[in-house]
Amino acid sequence: MSLIKNTKVNFNYELLDTFSAGIELLGVEVKSVRASRGSLEGSHVTIRGGEAYLIGSEIPAFQPKNSPKDFDINRRRTLLLNKKEIEELSKAENTKGLTIVPIAMYCKGRNIKVDIAIAKGKKKFDKRESIKKRETNREISRVMKRG
Repeated sequence: MSLIKNTKVNFNYELLDTFSAGIELLGVEVKSVRASRGSLEGSHVTIRGGEAYLIGSEIPAFQPKNSPKDFDINRRRTLLLNKKEIEELSKAENTKGLTIVPIAMYCKGRNIKVDIAIAKGKKKFDKRESIKKRETNREISRVMKRG
């Protein structure tokens, strides 16, 4: 069960390879994520100094008045991956035309995980093709329901 989804990721990107990573959060952020507050829209992952960081995601404090004074909802958050995965992501990040985007945040036991993917941006005509495919599938399902 995903808590926070990046709804436009499949429309804007062609996903090539997916990974599951842990994420380092503060206590007020954990409560907020478990309450499905936050957004992954427009965020991405970068690799710096052998570590992966989630940048541009918004996770507000659960109770804003009880949060620390210097709390930043857009701060960069460390992703927990093994060395082999970080090397693979680093190669993909350095390849022209590829980026690393978060797909969803979810709970696995007590831990909060993030699904990330190596993705290639879609061009305008690819997006039109996706819309056309979606519309035809809707029309087919409508006809099938009517019987």
